[in-house]
Amino acid sequence: MNAHDSEKVVGTLLHEGYSRVATAEQANYIFYNTCSIRDAAEQKVFNRLQHFKKAAGKGKVFAVIGCVAQQEGEKIFERAPHVSLVAGSASYSRLPEMLAELEAGNRRVTGLNLDTDQTFDTPFTSRDNPHRGWITIIEGCDKKCSYCVVPFTRGPERSRTGASVIEEAARLAGLGYTEIQLLGQNVNSYRDPSPAGWDFATLLDQVGRVPGIKRVRFTTSHPRDFVKPIIDAIDANPNLCNHVHLPVQSGSSRVLAGMQRLYTREQYMERIEWMRQAKRPIAITSDIIVGFPGETETDFEETLELLEEVKYDSIFSFKYSRRPNTPALELGDQISEDEKTRRIVILQERQRAIQMRQNVELLGEVEELLVEGRYESSGQWVGRTTRNRNLTFVSPKTDLLGTYVPVRVTRAGPASLTGELI
Repeated sequence: MNAHDSEKVVGTLLHEGYSRVATAEQANYIFYNTCSIRDAAEQKVFNRLQHFKKAAGKGKVFAVIGCVAQQEGEKIFERAPHVSLVAGSASYSRLPEMLAELEAGNRRVTGLNLDTDQTFDTPFTSRDNPHRGWITIIEGCDKKCSYCVVPFTRGPERSRTGASVIEEAARLAGLGYTEIQLLGQNVNSYRDPSPAGWDFATLLDQVGRVPGIKRVRFTTSHPRDFVKPIIDAIDANPNLCNHVHLPVQSGSSRVLAGMQRLYTREQYMERIEWMRQAKRPIAITSDIIVGFPGETETDFEETLELLEEVKYDSIFSFKYSRRPNTPALELGDQISEDEKTRRIVILQERQRAIQMRQNVELLGEVEELLVEGRYESSGQWVGRTTRNRNLTFVSPKTDLLGTYVPVRVTRAGPASLTGELI
């Protein structure tokens, strides 16, 4: 989502007549796009800004954009006086206006207003990937999980009209894109604000029917809004990838209540069962946080048990980090950093073993890949399966980028697959 935000900003800058350059030394303007979801994000931003200033700062205009900009606001000017623009993602459509202020000599320009019912669309986007196009369908979050800063940096949920999403997907297909990924902080919370009133499952199916589109992905889903019709749509439309990323965060209902996740372990597992009953195998991936305040050893064991019960194809795992403006800041019984490290190591080792078993089961299977790159040093091509697994193979062909090819899996590791082109 942050990468797509950068595409929007770059597209706007190019349309305004600016040129993209390869290095900070060549630039007149340096835009630093930021994320505040993890601990110490702010300090990393200021350290990087200081590095930019020392390395290539003379005569340049610095801009801090994104979530740290929204979170820290005008305090950034105080800590980094060489910064001239501070803007959150809700203000990217106003970039031409803010650039005009900078060109006029204004040294402190801000775009920090979240009081809008508009989504953060910009008319111009510079696409970095020639085969997979990202489309933001919903911005913001209404869930207010106790550990999460997103509602304070992205604002409330705002959905685009279904017609505008279909129009953008058709435009991308016309440019040769074959894979679309729908984006949102809670993508499945989507509700079409137009009279059509599509829910997420309907939109997903409609995007999968756009001529020229062969694959549709989406991220990230919230279990509370993950409903059975989403699986029904995947079953009915072969262009919808059979992969669902469904963050659980903890296997303990007690911890989930403290996180204000709005579901129990049992309700989460009901959604897993929907996927298990689907007509085709669906890869399931997730996010897990260890060391949330008050998480006991029993709670942690319940998370480990959940790994074995679900058998995730992969997970993103994080140690709980205190974030500003979040309710969890007021919670006692903070877990020590050493204990959080111990738990995440155990979690990752357990998941690594699960992934090894999962991937070994694919030996001999034929997977269709969208070829996305080539490692010149080894002569290997790399692509992704519909279940979102990376698979490498060797071929003397030189024109495979962007094509779909069948590959038989011949070797499996915990995080990768190797195969032979058929």
